[in-house]
Amino acid sequence: MTTENGESPRPGAGPADDSFHVFDTTLRDGAQREGINLTVADKLTIARHLDEFGVGFIEGGWPGANPRDTEFFARARQEIHFKNAQLVAFGATRRAGGSAADDPQVRALLDSGAPVITLVAKSHDRHVELALRTTLDENLEMVRDTVSHLVAQGRRVFVDMEHFFDGYKANPAYAKSVVRAAHEAGADVVILCDTNGGMLPAQIQAVVATVLADTGARLGIHAQDDTGCAVANTLAAVDAGATHVQCTANGYGERVGNANLFPVVAALELKYGRKVLPDGALAEMTRISHAIAEVVNLTPSTHQPYVGVSAFAHKAGLHASAIKVDPDLYQHIDPELVGNTMRMLVSDMAGRASIELKGKELGIDLGGDRALVARVVERVKERELQGYTYEAADASFELLLRGELRGEEVGRARRYFRTESWRAITENRPDGTHANEATVKLWAKGERMLATAEGNGPVNALDKALRVALERIYPQLAKFELVDYKVRILEGRHGTESTTRVLITTGDGNSEWSTVGVGENVIAASWQALEDAFTYGLLRAGVDPAE
Repeated sequence: MTTENGESPRPGAGPADDSFHVFDTTLRDGAQREGINLTVADKLTIARHLDEFGVGFIEGGWPGANPRDTEFFARARQEIHFKNAQLVAFGATRRAGGSAADDPQVRALLDSGAPVITLVAKSHDRHVELALRTTLDENLEMVRDTVSHLVAQGRRVFVDMEHFFDGYKANPAYAKSVVRAAHEAGADVVILCDTNGGMLPAQIQAVVATVLADTGARLGIHAQDDTGCAVANTLAAVDAGATHVQCTANGYGERVGNANLFPVVAALELKYGRKVLPDGALAEMTRISHAIAEVVNLTPSTHQPYVGVSAFAHKAGLHASAIKVDPDLYQHIDPELVGNTMRMLVSDMAGRASIELKGKELGIDLGGDRALVARVVERVKERELQGYTYEAADASFELLLRGELRGEEVGRARRYFRTESWRAITENRPDGTHANEATVKLWAKGERMLATAEGNGPVNALDKALRVALERIYPQLAKFELVDYKVRILEGRHGTESTTRVLITTGDGNSEWSTVGVGENVIAASWQALEDAFTYGLLRAGVDPAE
């Protein structure tokens, strides 16, 4: 098996069990999502993640159609040693009236060196006549000629039947004749595509079962998510006999996206009992999902099934009471199976069980102290009524909990430093620029400190002044960095007199933590959140308390 230029393609390992395929098209179909623009380096990185996860096939793009995809295949052959996947090149059947052997885009597919090639073919009669502007018989010949030519060149061929379900509805006999043409010409798998994403699971299952019985071809499924049913449609196709599923990481894709790789694979492994990944790979799913999201520069969906940070988060007190007895009562799987964790959210819905479980999650043994737990529950409800929220500010909740354990007044950072006063000034200058200056007066280890700093905003100036005052005593603060800052005007007030809630996320290079502050003054609310952020950071760094 050689390329047109005489080189041998690098086959990769391929799926361990060829009876069922997990085929990923993130690098082609997923890259069509609005807001995603992948460089060649991005595509190489994602390909490595997908290979590590254990998919059987990675569709890398359309070589010859654009220079970026052509470069990707050239570099992937040299730079990636695939352990689990085979690289797939995507392209179209030859042009009408020509021959596959002389078609330049077919030659580009061979030159890519990919051992597997996916061809897109028209299976909807109206698309053949209106888009390809050719006859139905010529379309069948285009499929036969291109598939047989690539097979003769030693390539494994899959054929995507574009708009298959719409075409089947309009002309089932012709749609099935295109499937037969591809199968009889040597295609290993014929993939039925719900290109417009308008199908529902029962419809998918019925059509796949019929086509399988009538053609004898090995079938796959490619589902778009325009009805919100892409994952369900994919699994319905599997129920009907499809043995090849095409998906994208995190459901990326054109319009609303494609079938999401991660819930499809999790369902196959955990619900169907079908082994589709290497040993131990499923437990890496959450990490892989988030890593790919970072590469494409999109925030991971917090509510994504299986891998979202909220996928196993529990807020209601009733749920917490049951989970305390048995986590399976309100979880469909053990989150560790997919590399995720259970989280308890503390809010005004919290009951005693929520607080006890959250304390356990934070490594704080409440020792069955019902009176203490009751105090914490009431404190949380009281403060949430004032506008605080702890489900998004675990660090502030932990400080509250530890404060109750020590009998301290909540909301005051007394462990490492005590605030005497602070001041923030914003000056509007004649040239239209602004100057921001903050002054803080603190006590730490029996010493009074006064520091002033300038910043690009009043909160940034306060943050810098805190550091100037405290870094000599607590050098650990040099690693702290304000990562995110959110302000929300709470309901029930009006305009500039409204109560303000501030959420701050701080990091130290290894991890991040979130704190909350509330006040009628946005700067005062920010100061509260900053105090908690510095206090919690020193606590988790293991610094001995000053007071």
